Amino acid sequence: MVSIRITGLATLPEIRSGDILAPLILAAAAREQQRITRSTIVVVAQKIVSKAEGSTIDLAGIEPSSFAATWAAQWGKDARLIELVLRQSRRIVRMDRGVLITETHHGFVAANAGVDRSNTPGDDMATVLPSDPDASAAALMAALDCGAVIISDTFGRPWREGLVNVAIGVSGIGPLEDLRGTQDRGGHALSATILARADELASAAGLVMGKSAGVPVVLIEGYEWEPCEGSARPLIRPPEFDLFR
Repeated sequence: MVSIRITGLATLPEIRSGDILAPLILAAAAREQQRITRSTIVVVAQKIVSKAEGSTIDLAGIEPSSFAATWAAQWGKDARLIELVLRQSRRIVRMDRGVLITETHHGFVAANAGVDRSNTPGDDMATVLPSDPDASAAALMAALDCGAVIISDTFGRPWREGLVNVAIGVSGIGPLEDLRGTQDRGGHALSATILARADELASAAGLVMGKSAGVPVVLIEGYEWEPCEGSARPLIRPPEFDLFR
């Protein structure tokens, strides 16, 4: 029987700027009688990484540009939030009907550049994505002494409704599984199949994270992979192959 085990850690405290995540995660695992080993994949919600790294912004200190103010007034948005989104973006992909899709400085294409006001202290606070999610994942992996770390966030998707958790930072595991050149069960050669396994693992973890369940860290056991340095960068489709840019 092929199976994996997905366990959420529910006893982490509220994370604040300057907190060191690894000992808090290890303490929660100990309280919940869970072991983190070299065979464990740890999936961590972006929100607590951003909070710990100080990537929480007080909108009271944001002065909107005239462009942000005009667009926000047109669509009933907070001009300060729109300005923050623009500052977190290197390119506007689409700006229409109150929806703002941009390319972040990391290269991620996302609604509002990943800026988020949910689960933040106070009405005027928002989080932005970590400056280097791969580096954050690598540091956590070393401190936890685990097999791999995936930092996840919820993104929308072309073609389909709904949000799913995807990997924005990866360490210890290859983000893609290239099956080109192999055969399916019927003996047919696969020529285009590349699985986004880091995204699949992030999405699996999302099933126990929830949005308001207070489960920002998930342990995955039983998944087999070849250890490697890992990075989320290969998950970003090059512009020349991206029909949506």
